[in-house]
Amino acid sequence: MAAGDYKPVKIDSAKAIAEAKKRPGFTEAWDALDEEYAALDALLAARRDAGLTQEALAEKMGTTKSAISRLEASFRNERHSPSFATLKRYAHACGKKLLVRLV
Repeated sequence: MAAGDYKPVKIDSAKAIAEAKKRPGFTEAWDALDEEYAALDALLAARRDAGLTQEALAEKMGTTKSAISRLEASFRNERHSPSFATLKRYAHACGKKLLVRLV
């Protein structure tokens, strides 16, 4: 592909989601992901607030950047959920305290 051939496509995500919600079963599946994405958002916000890259966080935790990447991606995969101990180490490395609440 030549340098001038790249033409990004703009996507209106709100419109795309509204269209998808018309399909049977989509809304239920979308809503089922709410807890996972809320937890992932909390992790990413903690890392961002601490001003840490994945690499810097990995160094503080004594692990690798790829392990942090896998950890942050694991919220989208039921089979590879992080342990409480790992989440606690992540939180502490970000200068936070891990708190679990059931609401």
